[in-house]
Amino acid sequence: MSLHRKGRAALVLALVAVVAMAFRVSWNALRDIANAVGADNTAATLYPFVVDGLMALALVATLVLAGRDRTFALRVLGTYTLASLVLNYVHGLVPKLHDANLDWTRLADWDPANWALVLLATSLPVGSIYFGSDLVAKVLHHRPAPIPASDANAEESTETMRNQSMADLPVSTPAPAPAFPTRMPDPVTVGFLKSTPLAKPLPTVAPAPAAAIERRPVAAESTRPRGATGRVPDAARSPKPRRTPAQLLDETRTATADWSDGQITAEGIRKTVRTSPANARMLRDTLIAERAANTV
Repeated sequence: MSLHRKGRAALVLALVAVVAMAFRVSWNALRDIANAVGADNTAATLYPFVVDGLMALALVATLVLAGRDRTFALRVLGTYTLASLVLNYVHGLVPKLHDANLDWTRLADWDPANWALVLLATSLPVGSIYFGSDLVAKVLHHRPAPIPASDANAEESTETMRNQSMADLPVSTPAPAPAFPTRMPDPVTVGFLKSTPLAKPLPTVAPAPAAAIERRPVAAESTRPRGATGRVPDAARSPKPRRTPAQLLDETRTATADWSDGQITAEGIRKTVRTSPANARMLRDTLIAERAANTV
């Protein structure tokens, strides 16, 4: 770090030395130009400060300002550099300007060129007042851009945002306990002419107690009816009452008591007592056999 600072200091000192020497070389040319356009000795002595001094001011402004202000300072620097170059070039072309006792003379033999050079030399002091004041005002009112935050601060801000976006609940909501469906006894094939003892039902397994679910506010549910989303599971369906064969036979006898033998059909019995086709055929055969036995 110390070597880096020493190198920068040496570079600045070298730049100041070069600028000072260049200013001294340009001093005579600008002073003689000022004498040639009618300036007195004091004004001619101060004239180099007007041109080269504003160049130094514009150079400092380009290092401080930014954006449009920096572009403006660069334009002022380029304009006065070009003007100083032209005046030094004219001083080298006109030998009469080298005379120490020169009071007033032409800068060029051609009148338009002489008029343009005189206008350039006399307008530079006025431009220095205007552009110099503007540059100083811009530098004094300039506010440097804020320094971006370090990587550590950026990581801390990111971590804070992540923590703020987490859920407020200390633990997640427990999942509901699965429902255990009650197993129904297997169907048993029985005859309709003699009674059959009913199968013993299996014991019902009690479901495991579910953990209490913490209540929390939820969005209001829509009152619109929801369409069917698929087949309802068997466990969610309500159990249908099942009739025993004896009950089914008694119900069929009551419903067909006033039927003739030709009306006793499997399809008619199925629709009347609302049973399966197989049971309807068995009931038909049983009723026909009973009526035949009664007839004999």
